Amino acid sequence: MNINFNVDSNGYYGKFGGVFVPKELEANIKELRDNYRRILDSDEFQNEYINLLKTYVGRPSSLYFSEKLSQQYAAKIYLKREDLNHTGAHKINNTIGQIILAKHMNKKHIIAETGAGQHGVATATVCALFDMECTIYMGAEDIKRQSPNVSKMKMLGANVVAATTGTQTLSDAVNEALNAWVCNPSAYYLLGSAVGPHPYPDLVSRLQSVISKEIKAQLTEYESVEYPDYVIACVGGGSNAAGAFYEFLDHLPTKLVGVEAAGLGLDTTKHAASLTKGKEAILHGSKTLVIQDENDAVMEAYSISPGLDYPGIGPQHAYLHDTKRVKYIAVTDDEAMNAAINLTKKEGIIPAIESSHALAGLAKIDFKENDIVVLNLSGRGDKDIEAYIEYLKLN
Repeated sequence: MNINFNVDSNGYYGKFGGVFVPKELEANIKELRDNYRRILDSDEFQNEYINLLKTYVGRPSSLYFSEKLSQQYAAKIYLKREDLNHTGAHKINNTIGQIILAKHMNKKHIIAETGAGQHGVATATVCALFDMECTIYMGAEDIKRQSPNVSKMKMLGANVVAATTGTQTLSDAVNEALNAWVCNPSAYYLLGSAVGPHPYPDLVSRLQSVISKEIKAQLTEYESVEYPDYVIACVGGGSNAAGAFYEFLDHLPTKLVGVEAAGLGLDTTKHAASLTKGKEAILHGSKTLVIQDENDAVMEAYSISPGLDYPGIGPQHAYLHDTKRVKYIAVTDDEAMNAAINLTKKEGIIPAIESSHALAGLAKIDFKENDIVVLNLSGRGDKDIEAYIEYLKLN
């Protein structure tokens, strides 16, 4: 297979990607596209980024060998502990990088969207660190579901604006953030996932690639190999998976598995399985796979996880699905919650519900005894405690 899995010069991954934005945003996107690689590749950026990842975020995040999961699934299961990062998830890798980029572009006001609140907290955190104005759009429904993260954002100095249209969740927050950028083109839009118009999917993937770079170094130390047999990650918009897969895309013997949200079941309309059930369409500035109804309208996505209830997927993931480089599977709410409870009781680690989908994926793979498996534990479950408590009451 001689395929380039990374973005081309026009912002496409195969037939997916591109730039589909209002005329008012074309100059902003061009400014970012013309500058991001030059800035990211500079010694000045790299030195500041690497230093903050180490001294502020707490990287490298540990690669933890789970003896009990290894026994349960008859393979060597390692957890990449992104939940141990400052702010509790992988999102900080991206926000640290983009805030430095915004500084180099002389931006003073940051606009962002958030679903589960982890990207919102990570954005508010770096805005406080860099003394920048911060406005975060969040679905009104997610504000209710994720009140601890909303409180953190406000404490950090962010202005949290409720998106009250549509399902009042992540997709609507993205719409509101993009509309705000149209009204304030001098601001910097700090997008939280590997979605949207080029260059955002590539930018976010590059910043999150620190995850897979560390995995290679850590496996070399622990197992005397750079490449695992499997890398597994949950996918909503797709940023943690993009980062976990990045360094392994061209190494075909490493099997890559993305796990998306089947919600109440793929035979219902209550799911967020855009790769399994989606069709080609334009969403939030790029061509990708989108959940649509019989009239080709964007369908409301559903997941018990507020970080996965997005009706689309990053264009790179759509391409990786199209080329079959990554195997994408879907797990239900119940499967994810049971996997979370299993990890909590076996290892004393309470995962984010997003990450619990990846954990549930373990049961759907036929491992060989000596397979080395790395599962990206993208976030911790503090934010989801109320959801866990409610689930346990009902079950």
